[in-house]
Formats: sequence, C-alpha cells, structure tokens
Amino acid sequence: MNPRPFAIAVLAPLLLLCTVVADDAPQRHWPGFRGPQASGVMENVTTATTWDVPSGKGVKWKTPVAGLGLSSPAVWGDRIFITTAVKEGEEQKLKVGLYGDIAPVEDGAAMAFNVVCLDAGSGKVLWERTAHKGVPKVKRHPKSSHANPSCATDGKRVVAFFGSEGLHCFDVDGKPLWKKDLGLLDSGFFMVPGAQWGFASSPVIAGNKVIVQCDVQKGSFLAAFDLESGKELWRTPRGDVPTWSTPTVIGSGDGAQVLCNGYKEIAAYTLNDGKKVWTMGGGGDIPTPTPIVAHDLVFITSAHGPQEPIFAIRTNARGDVSLPKGKESSEFVPWSRQRGGNYMQTPLVYGEELYCCRDNGLLTCSNARTGKAHYSRRLEGGVGFTASPVAADNKVYFTSEDGQVHVVQAGTTFKELAVNPLGEISMATPAITSDGTLLFRTQSRVVAIGGAK
Repeated sequence: MNPRPFAIAVLAPLLLLCTVVADDAPQRHWPGFRGPQASGVMENVTTATTWDVPSGKGVKWKTPVAGLGLSSPAVWGDRIFITTAVKEGEEQKLKVGLYGDIAPVEDGAAMAFNVVCLDAGSGKVLWERTAHKGVPKVKRHPKSSHANPSCATDGKRVVAFFGSEGLHCFDVDGKPLWKKDLGLLDSGFFMVPGAQWGFASSPVIAGNKVIVQCDVQKGSFLAAFDLESGKELWRTPRGDVPTWSTPTVIGSGDGAQVLCNGYKEIAAYTLNDGKKVWTMGGGGDIPTPTPIVAHDLVFITSAHGPQEPIFAIRTNARGDVSLPKGKESSEFVPWSRQRGGNYMQTPLVYGEELYCCRDNGLLTCSNARTGKAHYSRRLEGGVGFTASPVAADNKVYFTSEDGQVHVVQAGTTFKELAVNPLGEISMATPAITSDGTLLFRTQSRVVAIGGAK
C-alpha cells in the first residue's frame, strides 16, 4: 500500500478544518474599537499607500450613511457594523480644530439611534435597525455625536451602546435579541457639570460576557452582562469622574482581566467577577485613550489638566502600583513619562515601537519596552487629530480631523510615505479587514480603500 495517498486522504480534511478555524480566529477580524484587544494592528496583509477619495483613485466603494456618528467600523468576515444618530429635519455638524470651547451642542429634536450593517465587499447596506428613538438625554460636545461607541461583535451577535439610550444586542442578520436600560449616563466635564459631552466608551465582548465601562458624573461603574441573555453578571463601583475610555480585556480563563483607564482609578479587574487586581492614580483628568497591551506591558496615557503621563505597567501587577512622587519606575512600572501623553488618541505598539500622536499632530516614536524616544515629528497640514492610529504592512496610518491620512513607515526613523485625502471630515478611528482593505468613517459615509500598492 502506498502510504502517500492514504496520508493525503486522512490529513486533507484535518488541514481544511485547521484552515477554517484559523480564518475564524478573532485576530483575523476587527471585532470592535481598534480591533482585537484594541491593538489597532492587522498582520499579514497588504494595504494601500496612496489614494485620493475625491478623484476615486484607490477607492473600492463609498456608502453614504445618514445622521452623525463617530463610531468606528467593527468587522467580522464579510460584514461591517457601525452606529449613527439620525436627527429629524436637521443636519448635525461637527466643529473640528484645536479650540477650548466646552459648551455642549443643543440637540433638542428626536433622533433615531440606528445600527447599520454593510457588506464588506461592495459597501451595500444589508440592514439598518433603530435601537431607540427619542430626544437624547445628554447633550454632546461640538466634536462629538450621539453615536460615539463602536459596536462589538463575535460573528454571531452585535452589541451597540448608545449610553443613556441603552445597551442593545442584535444577531448578525439584524434580529433584536435583548436590550438594557442603564439609566442616565452623564459624561461631561466634572468641574463644569453643565458641559455635557456625550458618552463614548465602547462595549467589549469577551467570551460569553459583554463588558461596559460607565464613568459618569454620579455612580461610575464597570459591569459585565451575559452575551446571550443580557442578564447582569456583576457590577463593580468605580471611584472616578467621567471618562471616555473603552476597556480592554487580556488573558484567558481565571486569569483574564479587564483594564480601565481613569483619572482617579486606573485599574485592572478580574473578568470573572469584577474584583480589583491593581490600581493606580496620577492620570490626566479627562482620560480618553484605551489601554493597550504589548510585550507583557499595559500602556496607559492621558493628557488633560496638570498631568499628561505615559505609564508602562507589567501585566502581572498587583495592589496599588501608583508611583511615589518623583519616581518614574517601580517593581510593576518599568518606565513612565510624566509629559507627552495623548489626550484623545489611543496609542499604538507596532513591533518594538510605541507611537503616540497628540491632538496637534506631534508624533513621538519610542521603544515600547524601555520608553527611549526615537523621534518626535509634527504631522503637518491637519487642523487637529482625534482618530487613533492603525497599522499594517509596515505602515502606520494617522487620520487628521479634516480627512488627511498620513502614512508613516514603521520603524525608528521618521519617514512619511504619503498624505491622502478622504475629502471630508473624519474623526472616527479606521478599521482594517483581513484582505487589507482600509475602512474610513467620515462625516457622511464609509469609504473602503483597496489593499493595493
């Protein structure tokens, strides 16, 4: 008997099974804000370097989206999920640029809080569902919307969070499964309570749980809900003022943790029951960036008020890891920097480098393990930067508020490869699909840029 045909006959189905499993791994999808663990990185794809949306160069498709939303695309397989808030009879506008106006926008009319599903290949709208309809309970910042949190998906279900308008779960075909009213979630400047700025923390799916971080004016908390039924599994009070950061889940089994940025309470909690693992103080007073993890380090940053730090915290940290005054490192904090943190953007680790881009376009590249700075250069031409960077194909993408996408070569030396126009305001963080397509959410549409040189 020839063993080769026999081996092929036996092993081929197993190899096919392995391929299917690998293709269905979360790392090959973009299941929520900034992809798996908010890393912002898609490996083993080829992505575009140059394009021009106004002329159509490099554009696969463009799909108009009614209303206003700053949620980033979430992608699983051939489906894209976004949210939007559609105001009856009036266009909503964004005020971009660097300014200090803290007064909220007066949106007094009823809105439809919608979830939209697009086909990733063509951009066709597959379905749109209204999760809630009514006058928003909380006002928004001029740079904000009433649909800021990004969806989370596991390929079977889609979770959308509209803050005070509720947590909503659908199946991937748009069938409503459950919803939870979490009450008034008033995110605004804690020093000026009238400055309501809108809710922004995105939900995260971790196994059979949905995690939400609700840092608000009164009664801040972290909570877990059953993904199948919506039942609340646990709720842990947080001693913090309003924040706008999305939590990150790391680890597995009993060791899985939920990481939260904060002002008074930067912390990690057990995924199973919400018990605090470690805590830290000393952040900026309006924290927005999401925690990210690389090289067994948790990177936390913020930049408002007297503090604008960057902390690198070991993933095995325990207890109170706050740094004593005048100290920049400790047993669980191998390095930190007291200045240079991000205000709005979640930083990015790609390879060995940590990239931090501030609102004014000042980009700093450092060694992620040691904090040693390689360069600081300003990305010229933008009116401001709110979207967080993403990376693939040895390139890092930085999107300015006026829709100019700066493509920077990854590495320790600054090299800008291109600046590409989207043709419209863009404040949402892009997504990257498993075939290298770049997805940009602009003020009125979703744009797909093909994975070609």
